[in-house]
Amino acid sequence: MKVNVMYLLSFAMLTSVAMAQAPNELTKKEKKEGWKLLFDGKTTKGWHTYLRDTVGSKWQVKDGTLVFDRTKPANGGGDIVTNKEYENFELNLEWKVAKGSNSGIIFDVQESPKYAATYLTGPEMQVLDNISASDNKKQNHLAGCLYDMAGDTSVSKPMPVGEWNKVRIIQNKGHLTFYLNGIKTFEGQIGSDEWKKMVAKSKFAGKDFPDFAKVAKGKIALQEHPGSSAWRNIKIKQL
Repeated sequence: MKVNVMYLLSFAMLTSVAMAQAPNELTKKEKKEGWKLLFDGKTTKGWHTYLRDTVGSKWQVKDGTLVFDRTKPANGGGDIVTNKEYENFELNLEWKVAKGSNSGIIFDVQESPKYAATYLTGPEMQVLDNISASDNKKQNHLAGCLYDMAGDTSVSKPMPVGEWNKVRIIQNKGHLTFYLNGIKTFEGQIGSDEWKKMVAKSKFAGKDFPDFAKVAKGKIALQEHPGSSAWRNIKIKQL
């Protein structure tokens, strides 16, 4: 009997491991629910550097992750954006950063030569090493926060540097909700009076941002910034 019990336990463990979802793949359930991969784990298909036709060489696919390393090569950087635009969606992904690194997930990006950068039109969920990155001085600049607008240490709970963080960004008819590692870091309505107050108190109230967050629809960007970042399991479901 002991042998049989041990055999069954071993079989159950092996089955569990075998059934574990591999990175950058969708389950049958997810496919049925309408999820689509934005990163296949092998190529940068579906992305391009902002205002260019291809992806810069600082963005590389390594071991099933999309990696940005600002330290090399000398050029080939820039934010990358999706080829498609999205309006009502749920975006899930995982990220990790090296010590001292900074990045961001920017959405509702209006890609046009009229705008030199993604952040001129799109709001951002911050990606950051809260401890060592230089941009950690303001509470609403911490990981998971609505950058320069909302959030603080009470909701910013990133994993230690080098470990994966899980993100959910939901935008539905302008209603925006952020989650980092299962913790809600922001909820609000784009264009509402409260939203306008947050914008007015942020850097986005400046003259360089006349069209910031004016359209709740656009491309999704992963940001070039100091340090190195890695991304995987990037998937989206249109609502």
